[in-house]
Amino acid sequence: MLVLAATPIGNLSDASPRLLAALADSDVIACEDTRNLSHLAKALGITLKARLVSLHDHNERDAAAKIVELARDADVLLVSDAGMPTISDPGYNLVRACAEADIEVSVIPGPSAVIAALAISGLATDRFTFEGFLPRKSGERKKLFQSLSREQRTMIFFEAPHRILEALEDAGSVLGDNRQAAVVRELTKKFEHAERGTLKDLVDWAKTEPRGEMVLVIAGAQAEEHDYEELAKKALQLAAEGVGMKAASAELARVTGASKSVIYEHALRLKA
Repeated sequence: MLVLAATPIGNLSDASPRLLAALADSDVIACEDTRNLSHLAKALGITLKARLVSLHDHNERDAAAKIVELARDADVLLVSDAGMPTISDPGYNLVRACAEADIEVSVIPGPSAVIAALAISGLATDRFTFEGFLPRKSGERKKLFQSLSREQRTMIFFEAPHRILEALEDAGSVLGDNRQAAVVRELTKKFEHAERGTLKDLVDWAKTEPRGEMVLVIAGAQAEEHDYEELAKKALQLAAEGVGMKAASAELARVTGASKSVIYEHALRLKA
């Protein structure tokens, strides 16, 4: 059997009794970094007896086959450095390989930065989408935000502290400065904090250079009330009169409250 186990994301007190027992009793543990696991076990007061197998982003496909064979005859515990394995952490390929080999997969649930950030964000929790780590480059981030411009579910992203300002600026330029959002930092730790407001508010806050692990939560788009096809036609008319397409889209967005980027996207599609 393969057993996925969530580890603390900051506060060691979040380690469940099931996790403690599994770490102490397992004969085989697959982990991202054997040193980090050893440090965690020591901090939790556990002496590991398990054989440790490294499973990380760079070796998962090759290591999965070996771990599958181990899981045929014994329980293999899978942990990541923090949080739930497979959620923006290694493990997906291993779980899939075990499922295909008809090996049972179980789970010891626990801390999740995704769910914790959503819960305290103050944004809608009934429907949401997790998008993982944002792209490092601005152009790629804007392209991603553009693809999500009409997403009505709350959106959750991971981002590094040294890129959070640029990420918020890119989000505002595509989704609109008035879109509601929250940045949750240092979850479960002493300086845990949730900063809430519009994307513009958060840009101003991010200029203070906040530190720590961060989760960005952005409200979904409102149900579409604008006739973007009609607005796109008006943008094309203005463009034909000598106004640039982007300027025309921006002016129509200002007047109607519609999304500038969506008007522009529709106009380009009509023009093609």
